[in-house]
Amino acid sequence: MPVKHDLYQDLGLSKEAVHERRASDKRLDSLLDQYDVADAEVVKAEGASASDEDVEKLKKKRLLVKDKIVAQLG
Repeated sequence: MPVKHDLYQDLGLSKEAVHERRASDKRLDSLLDQYDVADAEVVKAEGASASDEDVEKLKKKRLLVKDKIVAQLG
């Protein structure tokens, strides 16, 4: 069963710390929304037995958004 990716663990930050920043940073808020959508697409594709190529494309898309989040938090 596919599971949602733990972004906060990857960031090394608590959910609370990220959400505090999110409240005052519209760009970060938008990026986190984009990440949630991208992550849901990966989970859906994995659950639907999509091709490995399609899942990899979605994972790369999610990773690009995560990289932008890391840069915004830095």
